[in-house]
Amino acid sequence: MQLDKKGWAVLKMAVFLLGLAPFLLLTDDAVNDRLGANPIEALHFGFGDWALRFLCIGLALTPIKTLTGQNKPMRFRRMMGLFAFFYATLHLLVFIVLDLSLSWQALKDEVPKSPYLLMGLLTYLLLIPLALTSTKNMQKRLGRSWIKLHKVVYAAGLTALVHYFWLVKKDYTGPLIYAGVIGVLLGIRVVVYYRKKVKLLYFESR
Repeated sequence: MQLDKKGWAVLKMAVFLLGLAPFLLLTDDAVNDRLGANPIEALHFGFGDWALRFLCIGLALTPIKTLTGQNKPMRFRRMMGLFAFFYATLHLLVFIVLDLSLSWQALKDEVPKSPYLLMGLLTYLLLIPLALTSTKNMQKRLGRSWIKLHKVVYAAGLTALVHYFWLVKKDYTGPLIYAGVIGVLLGIRVVVYYRKKVKLLYFESR
């Protein structure tokens, strides 16, 4: 299906509203006291889950392009990345503002004792430069360096997984599902990379 400029604008707006929906639903649940016995934890985990989901969606777009030959899904890569950063920010803010009551002393006391917090903060720090350089203007200014910088998203995906595994105490079903998804998405990239390398070596040897 071919879309004109107006059609793409409508589609992007629809995808944007879908991406915003989890925030609106979780906020509505919080306002109307529908988050259960521990609302802060439910809100904290909810935003964290959506950060990881959007990270996975962003990572999936390149393999989709590779497998289908369609470049159109790549138009949503920046939006998915920014949504991942948005929900990661909310995930962090809920912890600092609601759980620790903005006590920086409590944060300094908690982080060294909790490896999963260190890994979570590392993941967030990795996402910051990606969000700040996500604009087309920054892409043009950085040139090929932009591509190298944005490969940091692979490290962010792995550190987010470790953060999730260390956070969970008993049921590892969720982290294992995400590990499988991210493993497949990164595995496709590795296969494509080595296929290109083998093909290049083949033509150079002829």
